[in-house]
Amino acid sequence: MIFPGALINPSIGGNAGTAGQAQTGQDRNMLVPSRRRLRLEVWIVLGLSLGQSAVYSVVQLLDKMTRAPLAEGTSTLNRSQSSREYFDLTYQLLDIFFALVPVVLALYFLTDHRTSGLSGGGRGVTAFQKLGLNFDRPGRDLLQGFGLAAVIGIPSLGLYAAGRAMGITTAIIPSALDAYWWTVPVLVLSAIRHGIVEEVIVVGYLLDRLGKFGWSLPLAIFTSAMLRGSYHLYQGFGPFIGNAIMGVIFALVYTKTRRLMPLVIAHAVLDIVAFVGFSLFGRSIGLG
Repeated sequence: MIFPGALINPSIGGNAGTAGQAQTGQDRNMLVPSRRRLRLEVWIVLGLSLGQSAVYSVVQLLDKMTRAPLAEGTSTLNRSQSSREYFDLTYQLLDIFFALVPVVLALYFLTDHRTSGLSGGGRGVTAFQKLGLNFDRPGRDLLQGFGLAAVIGIPSLGLYAAGRAMGITTAIIPSALDAYWWTVPVLVLSAIRHGIVEEVIVVGYLLDRLGKFGWSLPLAIFTSAMLRGSYHLYQGFGPFIGNAIMGVIFALVYTKTRRLMPLVIAHAVLDIVAFVGFSLFGRSIGLG
């Protein structure tokens, strides 16, 4: 593609500045992906991660509903994958590692790949900077994260109880891992994994891409929240509603602060309390 001014010779009515500006404009345009490419990119990221989870979740919900009432169903979040201790540990760690690969892909797509030779010598902005996924303000992020966890976590218990009473939510078993020395550390890593995967992809990445498609902010937040709810549908309609509400709150907080780190912290805290708390005390209080 030939850009206006790109072929002007400085010695014929032009100047070096004009040619340099034209080249800079060409470089910038080459770095801006088309909407068609962005749509393909979104389908790839979601197809490898939470979009795939949403499809499986819907199928699992239909499977449970056609077997028995939802109230009689069970959803186990952290399963043992082998009766042999160290093979189970290996499988758990591999699951955590490979679940983070789509996150790396999304972060790569979000990174500004300009080099020092383009656009006047500036360096590209990393996805971590763009999303606020860094340690620039650890104290504030921790405070906001724990505050969000409390705001979401306490009502979630009531919503779960209501869903169970109405028969629209399955019994949720946060952990079914055997009691080994590594069980609690793996559950903590699993919780952090969920926080990173969901908040980076469903909030940071998806809102950025939907904005580039020209979607309005309310529509983008609604879509993000519905996706979050949909990949929890295997647990029943109660968790779908609860996670969709959580998605709206998290997206609103992110659009106001442009910081993803508090959301990751809040999500990880919620899951750590659920996973580790159930693993340590669930059976002693009659759960599971």
